[in-house]
Amino acid sequence: MPNPITTTLSAKLSELLGFSPAAPLRRWAPGQPLVDGKVLVLGSGAGPDADADAIAALLSGSPAEPSATPDASGDEVLDGWGLDVYRHPVPDERYAAVVVVLTEVDHPGDLHAPLLAAASTVKKLARGGRVVTISRSAADASPAVAAARQGIDAVVRSIAKESRGGTTANGIVLADGVPVTAASAVGALRFLLSTRSAFVHGQLLPVDTTAGALPTDWDAPLDGRVAVVTGAARGIGAAIARTLARDGATVVAVDVPAAGEQLTAVANGIRGTALQLDITSPDAGAAILEHALTRHGRLDVVVHNAGITRDKLFANMTDAQWDAVIAVNIAAQLAINEALLTSGDFTDAPRIVSISSTTGLAGNRGQTNYAATKGGVIGMVRATAPLLEPFGGTANAVAPGFIETEMTAKMPALPRQVARQMNSLQQGGQPVDVAEAVAFLSSPQAGGIVGRTLRVCGQHVVGA
Repeated sequence: MPNPITTTLSAKLSELLGFSPAAPLRRWAPGQPLVDGKVLVLGSGAGPDADADAIAALLSGSPAEPSATPDASGDEVLDGWGLDVYRHPVPDERYAAVVVVLTEVDHPGDLHAPLLAAASTVKKLARGGRVVTISRSAADASPAVAAARQGIDAVVRSIAKESRGGTTANGIVLADGVPVTAASAVGALRFLLSTRSAFVHGQLLPVDTTAGALPTDWDAPLDGRVAVVTGAARGIGAAIARTLARDGATVVAVDVPAAGEQLTAVANGIRGTALQLDITSPDAGAAILEHALTRHGRLDVVVHNAGITRDKLFANMTDAQWDAVIAVNIAAQLAINEALLTSGDFTDAPRIVSISSTTGLAGNRGQTNYAATKGGVIGMVRATAPLLEPFGGTANAVAPGFIETEMTAKMPALPRQVARQMNSLQQGGQPVDVAEAVAFLSSPQAGGIVGRTLRVCGQHVVGA
């Protein structure tokens, strides 16, 4: 719960520094509608096979069964979400979300009609609105096609920087050959439209393959899965454990013995189990696997959240400070992954999600050791993902920006308030924002997202 004294101080500092007040962000709660209002779907294609029409049909169709169901031939058929969808802008109409489907552009000139149609509606979006583009990767495309596709990425980031009122703008980037109705394309769209993505802003989320499956229940996509979360006793780790449990997973909460009392409280609160463990021990991977198999019969998701800082200017860095951070933040993850990958017991569409940081993308003063590990996480998941693909598995990372935790609460008031303003949403994120991204990447509908890093930073000014 926010401290009224520090909240008042922050407000006064913001006023003195001339900062604009941040718009409150809506976050997901049980029973909340996917989109609270009308949705406009715009597209560059035409005809019965147009991708924009397919998206409009998905959003507006009957929501009787919010999942994918097989038809008589065994092919997957998408049931609709029952939203109020418009295909063309209506003067003076106010929308909760605008989805711009740009998968069929071949030249920068093709962007004019759909994007300027969107421009006329964005300023009338409801508070907390959503702008989502769906486009294709610029990789291996001809010069004209690549120019158009890469331009879309920059447009999304620019719209995000102009957005106000808690509105977010993000994009889904499909690899060639991945249809707009692929499980991970649909899953990404639902995530970005929902309030689960409240602090994901100005990001391009690639969908690499057609792998993955839609859940039988969107509110419990992890039902029947067993997940391990390291560093789960407090802060972001505790939020991840609670969110995975909310989504149906049975959770093994892992932390060091010194945090045993808090760890037990977290595990008991979500009807999971606690495992007191130093993840740097040589047998940590084997211990995690043994606990999961013995207590729960399987292991499906591993979330590497545990991490430490030992900050010091590079010129003054000691061996002990460097080695401690490397050992906990990256070497332990590599060793645990190796134990899982060679066990033969981590093969049923497994998921590895590691917590990186915007520091791993852009560096930070006084954190060369920490940056090495968080950049290392990004490289690790990119290289690990292909090893999991034969089993229908994925490895991805989440890179938080400034998140309101016990650690950031210890910062001096002025630097803390400045840090909150260093993103387009002009506020710090909450631990649950990171947890929601982890839960999405852990889900069956994220199976086509492979070796990627999703930033949860409110479009932080550092990095891309």
